[in-house]
Amino acid sequence: MASPRLLLRSPTLRTIFTVHHRSVSSTTAPSHHNDHQRNQEYLSPNHYLNSWKPPKDPKEAQAKLDQLRRDYAKKVKAVRKEYIHEMELQRLEKQRKDEIKKEALRIESEERRAAKTAEKKAKAAERQVAEEEFRQTLLKERAEKLEYHKMREKKIMEKKKEKNELLRRQSSIWIDEIELEKKISNAILDSTPL
Repeated sequence: MASPRLLLRSPTLRTIFTVHHRSVSSTTAPSHHNDHQRNQEYLSPNHYLNSWKPPKDPKEAQAKLDQLRRDYAKKVKAVRKEYIHEMELQRLEKQRKDEIKKEALRIESEERRAAKTAEKKAKAAERQVAEEEFRQTLLKERAEKLEYHKMREKKIMEKKKEKNELLRRQSSIWIDEIELEKKISNAILDSTPL
């Protein structure tokens, strides 16, 4: 089977395709061109068009042509003046809008800066409170440790005192070796029957 491109090269098939395509496109929906022609509103006739009647005298024709050129120059000048005026108004309006936008951005950035500053101050205050609490906790812990060490030292000292006191009491009953030997020998002698 031949490709569609090869088939469209034959003149009869091309005309059939074109006719069929036109009939389908015109029956299905009105084209933009047709719709535009039906709804076209024409301007009123311009009084300058076809207003030139060629005079018989060349000087008069030159004078009329000069007058037309002067009128055209005046109109162009007026249009240019109006255009310049409109451009100036647009520039001023744009400048005013830009200034309003700049002012709004400036105010917004100042508000952001103020909010950031307030947030930094609040965080600094929170940090200071936390540091103060931490310092107080450390001082309390140090005081408790110091108190604990003092109590421990006191207990140790009391135990030492008790031990020394016990030793002193026990040492008061101790006997010298010589005395001990005498007492032992006396006790042995006393216990032996004669």
